This record gives sequence, C-alpha cells and structure tokens, in this order.
Amino acid sequence: MEIPFDITLLIILTVISGIAAQVLAAYLKVPAIVFLLLFGILVGKDVLGVVHPNLLGNGLEVVVSLFVALILFEGGLNLELRELGKVSGSIRNLVTIGTLVTLIGGGMAAHWLGEFPWPIAFLYASLVVVTGPTVVGPLLKQVSVDRQVATLLEGEGVLIDPVGAILAVLVLNIVLNEGADPLGLFRDLVVRLGMGTIIGATGGWILGFTLKRAKFLSEELANLVVLAALWGMFGLAEQVRSESGLMTTVVAGIFVGAAEIPELRLLRRFKGQLTMLAVSVLFILLAADLSLASIVALGWGSVFTVLSLMFLVRPLNVLICTWNSKLNWRQKMFVSWVAPRGIVSASVSSLFAILLTQKGINGGDSIKALVFLTIIMTVFSQGLTARFVAQFLGITSSAATGAVIVGSNPLSRLIGRIFKDRGESVVLIDTDEEACQQAEKEGLQVYKSSAFDTNVLEEAGLESVGTFLAMTKNEEVNLVLAQRAAEEFKPPRVLAIYPKSPQHKSQNGKEKVQQPFALELNIKSWNKYLSDREVKLGETVLKQLGFEFQKTHLKALIGARELMPLLIERQGSLQVLSATENWQPGDRIIYLLHDPKPKLLKRLSGAQQSNLTIEKYPTVEEVPIPSSVLESEL
Repeated sequence: MEIPFDITLLIILTVISGIAAQVLAAYLKVPAIVFLLLFGILVGKDVLGVVHPNLLGNGLEVVVSLFVALILFEGGLNLELRELGKVSGSIRNLVTIGTLVTLIGGGMAAHWLGEFPWPIAFLYASLVVVTGPTVVGPLLKQVSVDRQVATLLEGEGVLIDPVGAILAVLVLNIVLNEGADPLGLFRDLVVRLGMGTIIGATGGWILGFTLKRAKFLSEELANLVVLAALWGMFGLAEQVRSESGLMTTVVAGIFVGAAEIPELRLLRRFKGQLTMLAVSVLFILLAADLSLASIVALGWGSVFTVLSLMFLVRPLNVLICTWNSKLNWRQKMFVSWVAPRGIVSASVSSLFAILLTQKGINGGDSIKALVFLTIIMTVFSQGLTARFVAQFLGITSSAATGAVIVGSNPLSRLIGRIFKDRGESVVLIDTDEEACQQAEKEGLQVYKSSAFDTNVLEEAGLESVGTFLAMTKNEEVNLVLAQRAAEEFKPPRVLAIYPKSPQHKSQNGKEKVQQPFALELNIKSWNKYLSDREVKLGETVLKQLGFEFQKTHLKALIGARELMPLLIERQGSLQVLSATENWQPGDRIIYLLHDPKPKLLKRLSGAQQSNLTIEKYPTVEEVPIPSSVLESEL
C-alpha cells in the first residue's frame, strides 16, 4: 500500500524539528524540552502549519503508547538501586502520599481558581501528579546537583509516571461513569499496578538471564532483542489488563538494570539514544496539535491554578513526604522547586481530550490546554532557573569537597594531609599492609582493601565527596577504577594516573577520567624524591598583572620535570589539579619542586631522614628556569 506523501513529510519534519531542538538546547545548555515545546508550537497548526499530527489518525495513539513505554523502560534501566535505597522512604512517600496531596490540592485549585467543575478539576489534577524522567533527567544533567537530590528526583519521575497514568484512567472512568464504586476503583488501581509489576518483574528477569547466557548475540542484535522484548511485555500487559503496560516497562527496566549484564553500559547508551528520539518526536507532535487560542481562553484563573500548584501544593507535598528524611532544608527547597511536567501528562491529556469529545462531555480541550499551560510554565520557569537555584542553595555536585584516594604512597599521603589540614574529609584505600600503617601514622583514615569492592567505596563515602583519585603503581588498574567510580558513583571530579592513550572518553566526547598534575608524569620518581626529601612544597598565586609570564614560567618548569603542580585553589575551593586545567588569574597553585640539595646536606651531616614537613611555601618566582628549557620552551 502506498503511503501518502503528507504522512511522509509529517514524519520527516517532525524528526528534523525534534533533533534541531535537541541540538540547540545542547549548545545553549538548557533543558531540551524548552525548545521542543517552542519548535512544536512553531511548526504546528497555529503558526507555520507544516506539521499536522491529525494525519496519523489512530496511529498517533499507537506512537505515543510505544514511545512512552520505551521512555519509562529507559528510566527504570538507569535507576541506581544502591542510591535509591538511601532515599527510598522519601520516594515511597512521594509516589503514594505525594500523589494524593497533589490530586487533592490540584483539584481544589482548578475548581476554585480555574472555575472548572469538580470532576473535570480532579481529572486535571490526576494528569499533573506526574513529573517524568523525560524532563527531570535532562534537567539534572545540566544542573548536576548532589547525588541524594538527583536520585530522589529521578526515582520520583520514573516511578510516579505509571502510577499517575493509571490514576488518571480511573478518574476518567469516574467522569464517564458517574456513581462508580470508589472501593472498586481503588481495587482496580491495585490490580493494574500489581499485574504490571508481576509481568515486568518476570519478563525483566528472563530477559536479563537470557542476555547473560546468550553469548552468540552481538552487541547490535542484543540491543534489538531488548527493544522487541520491551514492546512485547508492554503489549502482553495491555492485553491482560489495560493500562498496566506502563508499570510493566518500569519494573522490567529495573530488573534488567540489576541483572549485571555484560556491556550494560552499551545497552543504556543505545536505549538513551532511542529515548532522545522518542522524546523529540512526541513533544513535537503533541505541541504541534495544541491550540494557542484554547490556552488564551483559559484566562488568569488557570494561570493562578498552575502557580498554586508550583508554590503551594508542591512545597506542601515535599514537606510532608520528606519530614523524617535526612535531607537538609536546602535540598528540600530544591526538590520543592523542581517538578516540571512532561510527556506522560501531555500524551494522556491529548488522548483524554479526544475521548471526552467523543462522549459528548465538555471540557476535554480545556483540560488539554490547562495541562499544556502547566507544562509550559513549569518547564520554562524551573528548567531555566534550576541551575541558579542549586547554586544559590549550595547543593551543586561541584561544590562537594573531600577526596577518596586509591593508593597509599608518599605523594598520595601528602595530598591527603593537605586536604585534612583544610578540614576536608579524605580517605585512602590500599591493599598493602605497610602502606596502610604509614598512612595511619600520618593521621590519615585508610582502608586496607581493594578499591574494586563497591562496598568499600561506599563505606569510604565516595557518593558524597568531590574528588576520586586513583594513583596506584598499576596505571591500567587506575583507569579501570576511575571509570567504574565515574559510572557508578558519579563524583564531580574523577582523576587517575593512566596510560598515555586510553579509550576513556564518554559518550558526548568529554573526558570522564582526567589525568592529574601533569601530562608527562613519572609518579615513581616523585615518590622517590619525597621519600628522600629531595623536594620543597611551594605555592604561588597567579596575578592578573603578569599572568601570562607567570603561567609560562610554571609550564617551563613542569616541562623540565623540576616542578609538579598538585592542587589548585579557586574561589575558596581546593581541588586536585588536572593536567588539562585552564589556569586563571587569581588561582593559587600548590606544587612540588625537585630540590636535591637537602639530601646532599643530610648526607654530609649524617642526619637521619624523616617525614616531609610542610613548611611555609616559598614563591615559585624565586626558582630559576634552566637555560635549556628557556631556549626550547620560551
């Protein structure tokens, strides 16, 4: 059968618009949904009129269902169960008690402020109880808040989507069938969630088991097997009990993610790319079908409805659900602010508008318009301000301090002592008994264990510190440890002394693991210098006047292997210096200077060696540059 050209053009323009919005958002570093909404409205019927989703007919509902299933599966796949356990109580409360608070508060606001009839008001509230991974996930990638807050928001977004979708269907049934038994509706909710959980858990376990055993599957084929199995489980759940498919996809994703599948990272990457495409297509299609006139017709009462949802209902929700949690008030305020609505609210409201119109019930288009007004207001206000709010509250992950250092050697212990002197937490990990004892003698906290043990890293507090540094004798081990730490714990700064040309770039091309100190580094030599006391510990502040000369001076000494930069202090924050750090005026550089004279004097005097004492730092400007370096480097 020949496909009409109009539909072909519709799909082409939708994909191009969605990807263009994603590219522009990545360039400007704002949540992608902001531009997806703008581009969708721009190409829609009220502006340019080049994308008409109604051409798909019933196919639009199919596309929405399958893509939402994919999005929720990817959300479940990326949930970190270890991190989730630390805020499980708060997430449970947000998904249960929080859903009820939003349903009641949102319904009251829509009735009293938006002047909607009670049934329609509560139908609207049921549609906006969800937040969603499609908006929360990208937003958190741009903002980078601390792990507890990020895990709480991600977990809420993934788990509340199926609950909210099923709740909305039940409220719709009440609207369509007045006088329905409330107890029966609650029982129906439990049955659908339970059925979805059973099918998802069983299917997810079987899929995970199969992927671990089926060695003959190539990476590409395994990814497609997962996609086929996902949609197969979704279809089965919908046949067994309608509206249970979304819960199935979330639970299946959680089970597959916990199955320890080889190359799980590659599977997550593939599903992440598909999800980005799905989000792009869905938001363009749904926004293009939106009538701007219907939003304007809502009036100021609906604007106040959304504002009350943002500034009254959500903070009350978070306050109740996190009352006994370990979150501080800053973290709670950020969680209260960040609750943008996403694709589930948009897609379900679009379908409900059609159903209500078919049943001859007024209010379908108004509900869709109010839901999209909620999405627009929450996405624009919260998405564009989340970074500034996080910085103001001081909960960005980059603000995290302290360090976990793998390898107890003279250099790592020196860095540990400097951190400790600053009042920051520092933990060393090593398998060598003698090296651990030496660290304890110097007053450092140390674990005698392998850093490959996740429990040890967790006990060392890696989830809350700012820096992970691997500097054992084995460079290959350092790289593997750093990559695992970056993927599993996501500390803001991950550094390792690794081989010169490893494959350590992340998906977006930026380095996940950075080389510390200097590119050309012989750690064995510098550890020997420290043991023999052939070094001086110094500092210098890079000044605005003469900055280029100072920087060139330092780089020349580094190139001559006479100076190794260790730490950088910028705006009051002390960090391990990466080899590719872009130095700025005002930076305070702490370094080691190779100085063999003390060793010669000690030999002449017969004095015994002792631990390096951190003296008052000399200024680097007093250190002359060798003439050979001067000629070659300057």
